Amino acid sequence: MKVFPYERLRGTVSLRVDAASVKAPEQPRERLDSRARSVVERVVALGLADTEDWEAAALTVSATIPSKATDPDAPWSDVVVVAVLTDKATNTRVTAKLVPEAEGGREWRGELRVLRADLFDRAALTIQVVATVDGVPGRIIAEAADDWIIDARSDTPTREQSFDIKEVGFAKGPGWLRKFTDAPWIVNASGTLPTVHINTDFAGIMDVLGAEGRGPEALVNEMVVSQMAADVWIAVFHSAVGDLDIEDDGTPLFPHGWQGEVLREMLPDVVPDRTLEDALREVHRRRTGATGWTELQPRIQYAAMRRAEVPRALSETVRSLEKLKREDEA
Repeated sequence: MKVFPYERLRGTVSLRVDAASVKAPEQPRERLDSRARSVVERVVALGLADTEDWEAAALTVSATIPSKATDPDAPWSDVVVVAVLTDKATNTRVTAKLVPEAEGGREWRGELRVLRADLFDRAALTIQVVATVDGVPGRIIAEAADDWIIDARSDTPTREQSFDIKEVGFAKGPGWLRKFTDAPWIVNASGTLPTVHINTDFAGIMDVLGAEGRGPEALVNEMVVSQMAADVWIAVFHSAVGDLDIEDDGTPLFPHGWQGEVLREMLPDVVPDRTLEDALREVHRRRTGATGWTELQPRIQYAAMRRAEVPRALSETVRSLEKLKREDEA
């Protein structure tokens, strides 16, 4: 445990990467789609970019800090929220100041830019809240609870694994899974990471998930995987909002870890045009109230489908199947 010779900010500082893009000389900036980011793993995979010769990357970074940080009576002043990217292999440290989205608000946002030459493999991204304390400027009064990994090489946003995936025959598996023998997979979001249980007894599922090349099974693969991912998003969302910590005045708090990051990622689509805190209050009110929760389900499904890229995967699958059919008929 670190001991500081000055007062520090109490509470949780959270970090999100909302978007990522890369830029090559004399080419338009390429914005990476959501497949390059995993809010569960807190990883951005820049290797997914189609622009192979990109020389610089930009990360849109958001942070949520405790409201006490900007309290007029706080024992510090000149509060600044900074995104910090470090790569130990290249001894690189890049910073970017974030700006509050509202005066005295908890949400801060900004863009951090880094050169590809400064990234060897994986860099760590964190948030630091800096202020003047006891007349000394530049003191760190708080840091993000969890960092993000910016991977310059990989095309898969994972630390070790995106989700815990278990292959098991439901018919002879654990007792609770035997109730779902006709399901291709079941998602359990109650653990430290969401777990996808794939039913190996389901006819053809393993062939589709392991398919490669241009055959029908391979074409369906991406659509099935995206639908599986959407189920994970939905399960995690419901698990997170069903187990919120509530303050004495009834205000719901964002969970720590991946549950909180999933909520922050999905809430703008579930309850549009609201701040994240207002959106969470609205979702909590509807879930615990007499009405409104059922009406919210289509928006939760929509948010999950967007994050899992279901529309894109389905469109590409349909086009590929039509092309394969034309080739067979030729």
